[in-house]
Amino acid sequence: MGFTIGGILGILDKPSGPRRRGRSSVATTVAEYTGLWGWDVVPGARAVRRSGAGASRGECSCGQPSCTTPGAHPLAFARAVPAGTAWDDAVAAWAEVPGAAVLLPVGRTFDVLEVAERVGRRALVRLERMGLPVGPVAVTPHGRTQFFVAPGAAGELPGLLYRMGWDGADLDLRCLGPGDHLTAPPSDLGGMGPVRWLRPPALDTAACPPEARLLLGTLAYVCQRSAAA
Repeated sequence: MGFTIGGILGILDKPSGPRRRGRSSVATTVAEYTGLWGWDVVPGARAVRRSGAGASRGECSCGQPSCTTPGAHPLAFARAVPAGTAWDDAVAAWAEVPGAAVLLPVGRTFDVLEVAERVGRRALVRLERMGLPVGPVAVTPHGRTQFFVAPGAAGELPGLLYRMGWDGADLDLRCLGPGDHLTAPPSDLGGMGPVRWLRPPALDTAACPPEARLLLGTLAYVCQRSAAA
């Protein structure tokens, strides 16, 4: 994963005094993502809220009027901050891209199962009651819940749904995989507000999220029940 126990302990021991408080809160979050959780981080275009009557979504800082993913795609000129980057180096790297969105490349250490927020919240309660492992879970400002699962889920999803008997169901469920990027907290998404953690990353699940098959049955079930209701 590019980080060591010593590196983790070093991050956990970082001072919370004036030196750290003086740093950008986003930059320190990036340092935690790369050093503590073992995630690559990519600077992304930021979303800018459209002004005027009838504005329903944000415009993108990339300047392309036809951009369909404002605040959710990498900056072409910016370099990624790889997993395992030392704390000060990660903070310094992010200082070079002020205002950039924090993007996590999907398909490397995790894939993502995405459902509606109400479905995700209900499913999370059921999963925790059943004692099933759950990794980080993010919630977007436009009402989607994103469950981190082991990489490979995107390719396995059709087969998993078939074996579980959900292949013919009309489910509001999709999977993000290689080539996709997740806009991570505390970044803004589409000019609508920040992405938040519904279940924050933890040492035992961030680098090794659960297999998709352990969550998929519950997510599909709650999706169907919510649609029927």
